Amino acid sequence: MLVQRKKRPRYQIQAPLTSLIDIVFMLLIYFLLTTNFIVDEGIKVKLPQAKAGAPQTQQEITVYVDKDGRAFLFNKQMSEEILFKKIKEMIGEQKDRLVVVKADRTVILNKAVKIMDLVKAAGAGRLCLATEKDF
Repeated sequence: MLVQRKKRPRYQIQAPLTSLIDIVFMLLIYFLLTTNFIVDEGIKVKLPQAKAGAPQTQQEITVYVDKDGRAFLFNKQMSEEILFKKIKEMIGEQKDRLVVVKADRTVILNKAVKIMDLVKAAGAGRLCLATEKDF
């Protein structure tokens, strides 16, 4: 008499994927929170704070005004006459080009407004004063 033996199915080894997925998501969150995506280089300026602020997506011309009221374009200090000429050149025929004035929060208001008026006189159709989001 021949007895046939049934073969037992082999044990399958399974790795616990739930804990691995949790670790991957935790690492992803960590890197997203600690990575600085936007790096602004230039003059050290502390911007004023505002609760309602919207990011600008169009190519812009940025004029910096430091705490002493000096104007900078492309990280170079410029007199008002040279700044006027440079901005006028950059705007050219594009009257809707955005010009952003980043003035230090401690600058005397008159100096910042004077630079804004100079930019407007150079032909800037759109002008805005940069702020930081208030948390």
